[in-house]
Parts: sequence; structure tokens; C-alpha cells
Amino acid sequence: MEAKAALEFILGFLIACAVGLTGVGAGSITAPVLILFFHLKPSIAVGTALTFSSAIKFAVLPLYLKRKQVDYRILGLLCLGGIPGVLVGVRLLSRMDTKSHEGGIFLLLGTTIVIVSLGSLYRTIRNRMTAAHTDHARWLPPIAAIIGGEVGFSSAGAGALGALVLLNLTTLTAAQVVGTDMVFGFTVSTIGGGLHVIEGQYDKAMLIKLVAGGVAGAFTGAMLSSVVPPRPLRLGLSLWLAILGLQLCWKALS
Repeated sequence: MEAKAALEFILGFLIACAVGLTGVGAGSITAPVLILFFHLKPSIAVGTALTFSSAIKFAVLPLYLKRKQVDYRILGLLCLGGIPGVLVGVRLLSRMDTKSHEGGIFLLLGTTIVIVSLGSLYRTIRNRMTAAHTDHARWLPPIAAIIGGEVGFSSAGAGALGALVLLNLTTLTAAQVVGTDMVFGFTVSTIGGGLHVIEGQYDKAMLIKLVAGGVAGAFTGAMLSSVVPPRPLRLGLSLWLAILGLQLCWKALS
């Protein structure tokens, strides 16, 4: 039991540290690990991952606000679609969480994780952190609704997909993309995680250990981000995410 508790603490630390170093979403990593290696039910894994992700982002939220990296107009447009989307995603997962639908849930989760990992790979390989030349922000609410739905259903999507959307549809600077996307991810993760907690769809004991390790990991990642090159780490994590997503799809079909 003590070994398991230590493993959960270390897992939280490593995931949060990786998020601080690479920007790869906490929910994208956590949920498949909890399902594949800790054998949690999908709804419990997603609820735990979302709440953990919210706690990590809350720890670094003041930093982005202090640096004025958040565009509130764009954030409002994202939330306009993302908040209803995450509500629908949570509700859908809650309704589907039965033994008879487990294969379909694993398939949807795995597909979402693969899409997120490919989005992160695209960002990394292209190294595209320059803003678009034309503002198409009017498309943000419907796209954010889809992203919010994925977050509520699988805990993945806000980080990698949100950043890609902002880079291609807005004229935000790279710093504003990172800050605005992080606050949007925090918002939908908090709402989605809160709903899962209210419905009892989370593992309390595991969540406490993950958060304890995650807070320490978030600050460690922030300190290391100035000295460790993030690109190789992001490539490795994105490939690992793709493998985890494919494993979930295989689990669904086997």
C-alpha cells in the first residue's frame, strides 16, 4: 500500500513537471495512465484527471495573469463555446458509463488521445509559434465547444488543440496564446472536474496524492523550463501519448 501511494505521488510530480516543461496537457497524460495502469473506470479516471489538471493550472495561474499573457476577449469567446461543451461532455460520459458501453468509451477516449498527441506533434515538428495574419476569432465558440466536449468526456484537448486553434485563428502573440489557452484549460477543467466530483466520479485517495506530487512538480517544471530544451521532451511525450491512445483503442477492440 505504501509503495502504491509513493507511486501515485511520483506520478503526479512527473506529470506536472512535464506539463511545466513542455506544455503537454495534464489531462491528456493522466487519464490514459489511470485507466491502463491503475485500472480505474473511465469516468473515475477522467474525473480524477480533470480535477488534478485544474489543481496544477491553479498553482501557476497567477504567473500568467501577472505577465499579462491573457487576452480576455479571446478567452470570453473560448468560454462561450467551451463551457457548454464541457457540460455536454461530462453528461455524455456519465450516461455512457456502463459495462455494456465500456468498449465504445475506450475507443472514443483512445481516439481523442491520439488526435491530441498528433496535434502536439504537429506543433513541435513545425515549431510554429507565430500568430496568424488575419483574425478569425468568430469561429472560436463552435470550435471551443468541440474542445470542451472532448475535455469533459476524456479530460484531453484543451492544451494542444486549444493552442493550435489560437495560433491559426487569432493574431495573438506566442506568449498570449500560451497564457490564454492555459486559463481556458483551467476554466473547463475546473468545471468538468467539479461536476465529476459532485457526482462522486473520482478517486479521492489517489487525487490527494497526485495533487501533492503535482504542486511540487509544477514549480519544478517552471524552474527547469529555462534550462532544459522542451522540444525533445515534447516530442517524446507526444509519441508516448499516441501509444497510450492506441493502447486504449486496442483495449476497446480486443
